[in-house]
Amino acid sequence: MEAFSDGVFAIAITLLVLDIMVPHDAGAHLARSVAGLWPSYLGYLVSFSTIGAIWLGHNAITDYLERADAVFMRLNLLLLLVVAFLPFPTRLFADFLGEDKPERVATNIYGISLLVASTLLLVLWRYAVRERLVRPDAADEEIQLLTQRLTPSLVGYLVLIVVGLFAPIVAAVGYLVVALFLILPIRVRDIIRFRRRRRAQR
Repeated sequence: MEAFSDGVFAIAITLLVLDIMVPHDAGAHLARSVAGLWPSYLGYLVSFSTIGAIWLGHNAITDYLERADAVFMRLNLLLLLVVAFLPFPTRLFADFLGEDKPERVATNIYGISLLVASTLLLVLWRYAVRERLVRPDAADEEIQLLTQRLTPSLVGYLVLIVVGLFAPIVAAVGYLVVALFLILPIRVRDIIRFRRRRRAQR
């Protein structure tokens, strides 16, 4: 399951760069054409960071697993379905940014896709905890810490989807900030410190 999941994450994150293309007729204006692709760069950065954050969260979940049942496997497959879909709204966002109404629609499709992916990651973790698929040696504090780490992003995405109706670029930058917050290893370090304290107490 981990190998298959990592493969899907790797393919999805690699496909993002294939959508950054300079027009063949750029000619003497190549530098201007490359600079004009900034919406593609922004979309790439946001999606790369988001998929990276989801991959890190997925790895944290599987690290705590003792076993996986049939429902967990299918929830995991559903998460991978959305992750593999992300290059499409990324391209949509990059293509229609700056076109008034279409950019708002494209930005919100983008935001909703990110929200669904993050929600499914949290659902996957909560299901594993509820069905006691987590290793018995995992402390309650560690479980709560990971749950807290996965939850705040959902509120952020909901707020930014509303912002996207009025300021698409602000919303896109906000999506990047959410992803970077999830990537930063602050809470991971907290877990490591907690584990060290537990070992020292034994």
